[in-house]
Amino acid sequence: MNPTARAVTTAFADIFESQAPILVRAPGRVNLIGEHTDYNDGFVLPMAINRAVWVALQPRLDRQVTVHSLDFHQTVTFSCDAPGKAERGWADYIKGTTWALGQQGFPLQGWQGVMAGDVPIGAGLSSSAATEMVITHAYAAAGGWDWEPARMAQVGNMAEKLWVGIQSGIMDQMVSAAAKRGHALWLDCRSLQVEHIPMPDQVLVAVLDTSTRRGLVNSAYDERVKQCQKAARILGTASLRDVDEVTFAQRRGALDELTVRRARHVISENKRVLQAVEALRSDQLEEFGQILNASHASLRDDDEVSSPALNQIVESALQAPGCLGARMTGAGFGGCAVAILRADSADAFTASLCQAYQQKSGLTASVYIFTAEAGASRV
Repeated sequence: MNPTARAVTTAFADIFESQAPILVRAPGRVNLIGEHTDYNDGFVLPMAINRAVWVALQPRLDRQVTVHSLDFHQTVTFSCDAPGKAERGWADYIKGTTWALGQQGFPLQGWQGVMAGDVPIGAGLSSSAATEMVITHAYAAAGGWDWEPARMAQVGNMAEKLWVGIQSGIMDQMVSAAAKRGHALWLDCRSLQVEHIPMPDQVLVAVLDTSTRRGLVNSAYDERVKQCQKAARILGTASLRDVDEVTFAQRRGALDELTVRRARHVISENKRVLQAVEALRSDQLEEFGQILNASHASLRDDDEVSSPALNQIVESALQAPGCLGARMTGAGFGGCAVAILRADSADAFTASLCQAYQQKSGLTASVYIFTAEAGASRV
């Protein structure tokens, strides 16, 4: 059994003095390419990782929910009908998901459970979306209703936007819900059309933790959303998704220079996602790596969401043995980068990167080698 799964089931027996009849999980994710495109109705290419949030639970006969977090050593209890805002940040994702399910008319049954995860928090690997998806699974299992990935992704995104207050796109919830083992997930964030793209056996995905963190709600993330909305409005369209490079070149004079850079990133990044999918399909791995490098340059220079630590860890990765390409991943301003490397070079890559990054930044990097895992499930 997975160590985190074992921990929640053992703790459930200790706390509630019975065996948990239900065990559910939802994975974190790393976004291979397609950054700051999801809230512009664009394209993304994430994959679910073999780190997840787990809940062991038992249905109750009333409408009370009690959740104990092993990670935060705290317990929260509330009513399905009136969850109320949380004083503790972690509990707001549970309460917000409860509220969003209720708003969408799902029948909510009370339950008691223990939750824990091994997705690094605040590292841009979407521990929040994993929490939202595992909580929807908990309610579906307790209430005996069908769990549908796209619908649950929309519920989680509603919770994140309207309850937690982060104006994120739907990518994180969708890949946590709908991913397929061994595949990346190409997602059209407007239509929610998905396609599972096989990950080549000859490459590994490394997530490079800079040991720096960012506060997403208080960061410049929401500012980027507003800047993209402004650009789309001036360009006469509902979303930058609908602006191609030719149209942008013709009409960019209507935008101030800052807004030009923000729009240029989104428009070029959407194109890069489509190019990356084709590169993976045809096993053009060097080309795929170059596309990732171009994405980082655009995020650094046009969207300005990178950071000194992210730039330093990407530079260190590109100098390391076996690396095909690297870029910051997630919202930015700290957190993690992602690298694609040859499967036989993991040890040499890790040693070289950690040494170079420490010399550049004075910080200690953590390197995680991930496999592409399946989306949320009842185990």
